[in-house]
Amino acid sequence: MLFIFLGCVISGAVAGLLGRLILPGRQDIGWFATIAAGTVAAAVGTGLAYLIGFAEKGWLVFVVQIALAVGCVAVVANMSAKKSKS
Repeated sequence: MLFIFLGCVISGAVAGLLGRLILPGRQDIGWFATIAAGTVAAAVGTGLAYLIGFAEKGWLVFVVQIALAVGCVAVVANMSAKKSKS
């Protein structure tokens, strides 16, 4: 169970960093928020892969995780920007 959690955090960190690199513009969020957004995206992407039935194609799962990470990083950056303006 610990290895599954660590694997999710590591793949989430990579997905979050790649998602942040792909997202245009500057994101004023910290490293923890980037890793958290990537971890959420990795977990949801893996879950979707099992539901849809392409979990055995590791590269496709990772592409979905990165795409979701771009969206998660954008949401977190948008929430952070709104919070700092208030």
